[in-house]
Amino acid sequence: MQEKKLKIIGRLERINFPEWDLFDIDAKIDTGAYTSSLHCHHIEPFSKEGRSYVRFNLLDPSHETYNEKLFELPVHATKNIKSSNGTTEQRYIIKTAIRLLDKEFKAELSLADRSEMRYPVLLGRKFINKRFVVDVSKKYLSDNN
Repeated sequence: MQEKKLKIIGRLERINFPEWDLFDIDAKIDTGAYTSSLHCHHIEPFSKEGRSYVRFNLLDPSHETYNEKLFELPVHATKNIKSSNGTTEQRYIIKTAIRLLDKEFKAELSLADRSEMRYPVLLGRKFINKRFVVDVSKKYLSDNN
């Protein structure tokens, strides 16, 4: 059986969210985190046609690609997630497409206030696993494609 050759990514990469027309967003690749997360604010759950939804704004007004657009997406799941400071919080998980290395992947992202973090997106092991190998000595390898 031939093993699939995994693509190499660096500890930081620029990713695209094609379904949202958001491009060149900095993402930290974090093999210590299981779940990927996305920086949002004004996160508000609501119900639509008997289904759980969440509405939110992506990024911060200070981010160069911020556009005040309000997103409304179905909630894929809710999950208790331990943040880097050790506190556990319940977060909404949404699904969307991420484009990296000229390929599109479905991803699950927890919605979080990452305003204290340097990068608005964190890609964890669930996204990385069986797709990529991380070279922590490199950054922005996807820019070379």
